[in-house]
Amino acid sequence: MRILLSNDDGYFAPGIACLADALQGLGEIIVVAPERDRSGASNSLTLDRPLSLRQAPNGFYFVNGTPTDCVHLAVTGMLDKLPDMVISGINHGANMGDDTVYSGTVAAATEGYLLGIPAIAVSLVGKEASHFATAGQVVRQLAERFINNPVREPVLLNVNVPDLPHAELAGLQVTRLGKRHKAEPVVPITSPRNETMYWVGAAGAAQDAGEGTDFHAVAAGFASITPLQVDLTHQQQLPRIRSWLAS
Repeated sequence: MRILLSNDDGYFAPGIACLADALQGLGEIIVVAPERDRSGASNSLTLDRPLSLRQAPNGFYFVNGTPTDCVHLAVTGMLDKLPDMVISGINHGANMGDDTVYSGTVAAATEGYLLGIPAIAVSLVGKEASHFATAGQVVRQLAERFINNPVREPVLLNVNVPDLPHAELAGLQVTRLGKRHKAEPVVPITSPRNETMYWVGAAGAAQDAGEGTDFHAVAAGFASITPLQVDLTHQQQLPRIRSWLAS
């Protein structure tokens, strides 16, 4: 078993170290992560410059690029054979609902999925980030299940774990993505040169957080597991758009 780990918080983040520790003994663990925090990078690839690959004293590899760069470089150039799984995280903060569109954590896992490799993105939901070990245990449980009972098709799972001691976790729950309200407005600031600049505002509150959503599961103390797909085609609108063009 060969497992490739990445993230968007950077190779030095406590979450990826905890993830590597949690998966010890399951097989060969290889870490390839960004050299700095690339949260919100989504699925961007670096195409305007070459990428460098270096190794830290702890054995982790780091790349001067995005989370997607890291997985793409590892799978298509660095490794002599494909990994059996790609796992991204453990992210400090939620990646639920609309967050998945922007998330570098989800993007790293998505790149593995696009390359035909089963992939998991995992995030710890809470500001304090006190219980990375809980998320690590959840991911190990999923990885062990995959080893013992492999999914016969490429799969992309988005996992969000409440920031609780493992003993207080209510269990695992398969969910759909919820939806947030519109984001908060940008925050203007004045630079030392008296220029107006802007911070992107906070994510909005959950709008669709009913039963069955990732928001609802995590609020109830469950680890949320949402299978994702990449096909953006709006199937229901195909006949409508055909009719519209023909009119």
